[in-house]
Amino acid sequence: MGGLHFTRCALRRAYRGPLLGLSSVGLAACSGGVLDPLGPVGADGAKILINATVIMLVIVIPTIVLAFWIAWHYRASNRKAEYLPYWSYSGRIEAVVWSIPTLTVMFLASEIWVGSHRLDPFRPLDSEHAPLEVQVVALDWKWLFIYPQQDLATINHLVMPAGRPVHFSITSANVFNVFFVPQLGSMIYAMPAMVSQLHLQADAPAKTWGISAQFSGDGFSDMQFDVTSVAPKDFDDWVATARNGPALDRAAYAGLLHQSHNVPPTTFGSIDPHLFHAVATQEISPGPGPLPESSGHAGREVSPAGKD
Repeated sequence: MGGLHFTRCALRRAYRGPLLGLSSVGLAACSGGVLDPLGPVGADGAKILINATVIMLVIVIPTIVLAFWIAWHYRASNRKAEYLPYWSYSGRIEAVVWSIPTLTVMFLASEIWVGSHRLDPFRPLDSEHAPLEVQVVALDWKWLFIYPQQDLATINHLVMPAGRPVHFSITSANVFNVFFVPQLGSMIYAMPAMVSQLHLQADAPAKTWGISAQFSGDGFSDMQFDVTSVAPKDFDDWVATARNGPALDRAAYAGLLHQSHNVPPTTFGSIDPHLFHAVATQEISPGPGPLPESSGHAGREVSPAGKD
């Protein structure tokens, strides 16, 4: 069924795209991906992809059509086709052959140049609301989200208020990972001993998902997280409810450093305010990194309190 669904989606895209000028509606027939954005950053990213595709098709489609036309026009049965075996140069053809690819590259470069500056992950989003601060730590094989302003944290569940920008500070406890929410846009590295910056926003309440887009060992395929955008009042209610969870201190964090698979979403009702800084500066020693299954350490489940 999955393959059939994929085939149907591919066919819808193949037929709708040319008819609708490769509009976002045509290309986003299958929801949940980069062409079905939920916020301004994702929308700009989808626009760049569509524009780049249209620009390339300006040269690709005529080339394909011309190839078939030449094969048909110069077929053996067409006695009227002019054949010049010793023809070697045409200034007009040379001008076309070189100018069209040059213009294509120039248009693509302009689109990417403007888009890359507009989507600079360090650039704050224009909004009348102050951004929500979220600190992100990539662990094996799970994601830790710390809300310093609300004094709480979650595992594998990102909750954000709709219509309000979110400023992410992203690091890794051991190896490289890539933080990516396809419908919100802008995948970015989570690197040990470094802090990456990212600004995202969800325009309306919705549920989506995020992943690590960088292979990081045996549990990489399980390194996914839920993303929920809610109305501002509902976000405040969630914060009040989340305070009932256990504390995330350094002892609990030491438990999270153990490798584990398919970790369910967990909430911590209070946090060590200096935890993220200690992880990013490696004041807290890095995690073990990917270990072979035979070592006996990989795949252990860890309780929220950090005990095996």
